[in-house]
Amino acid sequence: MFLKLQHLDTNCLPILHSVKSSKTTNINGGVLLPLPRHRAETEFEQPPINKHNIPPQKPSHLEKISVLHKPKLNPEGSVENPDTENAIVEKNKAVKGRVWSRKGMLEKDKLHTKSWMEPARANDVVKKVHTNCSMKWTRYGGCLPAILEALETVGDLDEAFKPWELTLSNKERTIILKEQKDWQRAMEIFEWFKRKGCYELNVIHYNIMIRILGKARRWVELEILRDEMEKNRINAINSTYGTLIDVYSKGNIREKAMYWLDMMNKRKMEPDEVTMGIVVQMYKTAGEFEKAEEFFKKWSMRKGLAEAEPVAVSNSTPTKVAALSGDPQSHVCLSSYTYNTLIDTYGKAGRLKDASETFEHMLKEGIIPNTVTLNTMIHMFGNHGQLDEVASLMHKMEHLGCPPDTRTYNILISLHAKHDNIVMATGYFKKMQSASLEPDAVSFRTLLYALSIRHMVTEAEELVSEMDKRDLEIDEFTQSSLTRMYIEAGMLEKSWFWFKRFHIQGKMSCECYSASIDAFGERGHILEAEKVFNCCQERRNPSVLEFNVMIKAYGINKKYDEACRLIDSMDAYGVIPDKCSYNSLIQMLASADLPEKATIYLRKMQGSGLVSDCIPYCAVISSFVKLGQLKMAVGLFKEMVGFKLTPDVVVYGVLINAYADVGNVEEALHYVNAMKEMGLPMNAVICNSLIKLYTKVGCLKDAEEAYYILQRLEVGPDVYSSNCMIDLYTERSMVKPAEEIFEKLRRNGNANEFSYAMMLCMYKKIGSFEEAFEIAQKMREFGLLTDLLSYNLVLGLYASDGRFKEAVTIFKQMIESGVQPNDSTFKSLGVVLMKRGVSKKAVANLEVMWKRDHQSGLEAWLATLDSIVGLVFHDLNDE
Repeated sequence: MFLKLQHLDTNCLPILHSVKSSKTTNINGGVLLPLPRHRAETEFEQPPINKHNIPPQKPSHLEKISVLHKPKLNPEGSVENPDTENAIVEKNKAVKGRVWSRKGMLEKDKLHTKSWMEPARANDVVKKVHTNCSMKWTRYGGCLPAILEALETVGDLDEAFKPWELTLSNKERTIILKEQKDWQRAMEIFEWFKRKGCYELNVIHYNIMIRILGKARRWVELEILRDEMEKNRINAINSTYGTLIDVYSKGNIREKAMYWLDMMNKRKMEPDEVTMGIVVQMYKTAGEFEKAEEFFKKWSMRKGLAEAEPVAVSNSTPTKVAALSGDPQSHVCLSSYTYNTLIDTYGKAGRLKDASETFEHMLKEGIIPNTVTLNTMIHMFGNHGQLDEVASLMHKMEHLGCPPDTRTYNILISLHAKHDNIVMATGYFKKMQSASLEPDAVSFRTLLYALSIRHMVTEAEELVSEMDKRDLEIDEFTQSSLTRMYIEAGMLEKSWFWFKRFHIQGKMSCECYSASIDAFGERGHILEAEKVFNCCQERRNPSVLEFNVMIKAYGINKKYDEACRLIDSMDAYGVIPDKCSYNSLIQMLASADLPEKATIYLRKMQGSGLVSDCIPYCAVISSFVKLGQLKMAVGLFKEMVGFKLTPDVVVYGVLINAYADVGNVEEALHYVNAMKEMGLPMNAVICNSLIKLYTKVGCLKDAEEAYYILQRLEVGPDVYSSNCMIDLYTERSMVKPAEEIFEKLRRNGNANEFSYAMMLCMYKKIGSFEEAFEIAQKMREFGLLTDLLSYNLVLGLYASDGRFKEAVTIFKQMIESGVQPNDSTFKSLGVVLMKRGVSKKAVANLEVMWKRDHQSGLEAWLATLDSIVGLVFHDLNDE
C-alpha cells in the first residue's frame, strides 16, 4: 500500500498519521464530520429497564429517584453533555421539601460507604487513590475521578471498586463504562456489575457496550450482548438502533447496518435526528447520495407532520428543509450537525448548488455556521476547482466571526497543492503560523508531499528541519515520499542517507521497507533496492510484502533469474509465496517471452491452491501465441479447463485471434462456439479477430455479421476492421458500401494509408480514374505514401494513364524514403518504358538484371528511365 507514492495525490498520502491529528480532519486536510456526542453520554438517569436482584438497603436510599432531562443538541451538532452540570436528585414525594445537589448526595454516599467498611482500611484505600488521581477526569467531580483512576491502576475489580461498591449510581456506572478505552476491560467491568447483582443495568449501559465492542470490531461479542438484551427483555431504544447502524456501517458490514435499520422500521420506531444523521452518513460513505437524500426527505416529512400543531398552517415561505421534505407546509428545526451532514452529502455528490442552498437556509434559520460547516464548504468548492468560491468563503468566515483553524489551513494547503499552486500552498502554511496556529502533523505531511513530488529539495529539507525542532515524528509516508524525491532528483547518496536515518532507529515497518525497495527499483537502482532488502533482513525476517516488491524490482530491471531465485528462497525464511508473488513473477516472465519458465511457476501456484481464475493462465497462453507456439498454448488451455477453471472472454479472444492469424477458420469457430455455449458475450477483440479471419478467407457474409455486432458495441469498429471490410468490398467492386465506411472513417479522422490505398485500388479497378487520381493526390498531400503497397498503387495508376513524369517522380520518392521496390514496381515502370518505345525484350533484360543484383539492376533502371523519359533522377527541379 506504500508503493508508487509518486503517483498518489494528497488524498492518498497520509494513511498512517500521527495520533495528534485532529479527529475531525481527514488526512489531506478534508473534513470528516464528527457525530454528536453519543446519547449514551447524556442519558445517564434512565428509568430502570430490568433490575437484577438488589439486596435490602436503607429506605432513604431507595426513595431517591432521578429527574431526567431531555438531551439537547448544541449549535455544533453534538449533544450537550451534562457531565459538568450538577444532576438534580429529588426525594420521593413522601419526603417533601428535601432536595440535594449532586455534591450533597456524594457526601452522603461517602458516609454510607464508611459504615460498611472497617474505618481504617476504607480511609487508606481512598487516600491512596486520591493521592495519585489523574487530572484528566476532574471534569466529572465527586468520587468519579478517584474511581476511574483506581480502575486504571488496580487490576482486581473487587479491590478497585471496594470503597464505592455499594453507592454507585446509574450515572456513575454509565460514565465508568464510557471511559473505558479497552474493550476487554469494559467487558470485565460490565460483567462485574452483573455478577454483583445489586446494580441495575439498563439500555444505556448496553448501548455503551455495543459502541465499545463495535469500535473494537468484536462482532461475535456484540451479537452475544444483543441476544442477552433480548433474553433479559431490555428493549432497544432509538439510540440503540442508531449505535448498531453506526458501528456496523463504520465496520464495513453494510448488510448488518441495513438489517438494524429495517428492524427499526418494522418496529415502527421513528429515528431521531441523530440516528437520521447516522443513516445519511452511511449512505454518503457508500457513495449512495440519492438514497441519503431520499432518506432525509422522508424523515423530515414525517417529522414535520408529527410536530405540526392542530391549527391553521401559516402562510410563511417554504424553507429549504420544507422543500426537501416534499411538504411545503412542514418546517423541521435541524441542528448544525445535520446541516453539516447534508452539505457534505451534496458536496460529495457534486451537487454544489444544493449544498449552497442548504448553507443559505441554515443562515436564514439563524443557525450560526461553525468551523466544521465552513471547512466542509471550502473543501467542497476547492475539490471542484472553484477557488473563487473558496476565497469568498474565507471572507465569510471573517464576517461571521469564525476564524480559520488548523484544519481550515490544512484544507487550503491541500487544495492549492492539488491545483499545482505550490506558492499559495506554502503561503497558507506560513499564514497559519503567523495567525498563532500550530501546524499539526497533517499540515507538515501535506505540504511535504507536495514539495517532494515537485522535487523541491531545499524547501522540503527546511520543513523537515522544522519538524525536527518541534520534535514531530516523521511518519512512514513522509519517509517514503522523500526517499523517492531524492532518487528522482538524482541525489542517490542523499536518498540512501535518508533511508538509513530511519532504518537505524529500528522503527520501520515492512510497508516502509517495501516502499523504499519500490522507489529504488522503479528508477533502475537495483543494487540499492537489494541493500534495502538486506537491511530489512538485519532487523527481522522479511515479510511476503518485501519479497513481492523485490520480485517486482527485479522484473522492472529485467533480472528474471534473480527474481526466480528470490521466490525459490522464500521457504528458507519461513515465508510462503502468496498469490501476488506468483502473479507478479508469471506476468513478468510471460511478458519477457519466457513462457516455459512461467509455466513452471504457474504449476507451482496451482499446486499451492492459489489459482482461482484464468488470469495467470491467460498471460502464459498469450506468450506462447506471441512466439507462434500455438500447440503449447492449446495444451495449457486444456490443462486450465481440467482444473475446473472457467475460461473468460479474454482467453477465448487470444486463441481465436491466433487461429485467425494462421487462417484456420475451423479452429477459430470452434472456440467461438464454445464461448457462446458458456453464455459469454462477443467483445470488440473477438469481432475484430473474426473480421480479420473472414477477410483472409474471403467470407464477406460472415465478416458483415461480425462487423454488424461490432457496430452495436459501445467501442464500435476500429480502423483495422473497417479497412478489412473496404478490402472485401473492393475485391467485389461493391462501391457504395465501401464508400460509406471510408467516408465515416474520414469524417472521424481515422482514415489511414491503407484506407486510401484500398479506395484507390477499387476506383482504378472499375475505371473511375477521376476519383482514383483525387485519392492519389490526397495521399501525397497528407503524407500517406510510406508503404510499398501504396507506392505501387499510385505508381501503377500514373503509369496506366500515361503520366510518365508523375510515375517517375513517385519512384524517386520511393527510393529516397528507403522503401525497396518489388516486381510489381518494375512491372509498372516497364509499362512507362514500353509506351515510350522501349522493346519488351529490353524491359525483360532490365528485370533480369534487377533480380540478379538489386543495386546494379536499380542503377540500370534509373539510367534507362533518364534516357527515355528525359528525367534526371538526382535533379527533378524542372517539374
